[in-house]
Amino acid sequence: MTERALRGTRLVVTSYETDRGIDLAPRQAVEYACEKGHRFEMPFSVEAEIPPEWECKVCGMQALLVDGDGPEEKKGKPARTHWDMLMERRTREELEEVLAERLAVLRSGAMNIAVHPRDSRKSA
Repeated sequence: MTERALRGTRLVVTSYETDRGIDLAPRQAVEYACEKGHRFEMPFSVEAEIPPEWECKVCGMQALLVDGDGPEEKKGKPARTHWDMLMERRTREELEEVLAERLAVLRSGAMNIAVHPRDSRKSA
């Protein structure tokens, strides 16, 4: 093309390539359906692994493969709480001992608890 022919065109958006003379990979059409009843087909290569779910083109929900197995459920670990992690490190008897020791220290007044400067201004 000459320079004059390209002037005024949007080179970034428009492609001047064609599909003529190109052999595409063998494809298969796979059908999906969502909970709202939307059905659509997606082209995949014959060699591709077909995903069991795909986002619906109409509503955006998860659509499942028609005549296929559902998605495999992921085995998730239950959430570990602070208490669960503590119980992995110590037994209940050890925790009761530590609690008794700390309570004894607090009751004896041996801990030097510093008073925050703001708290001392309020009492004055």
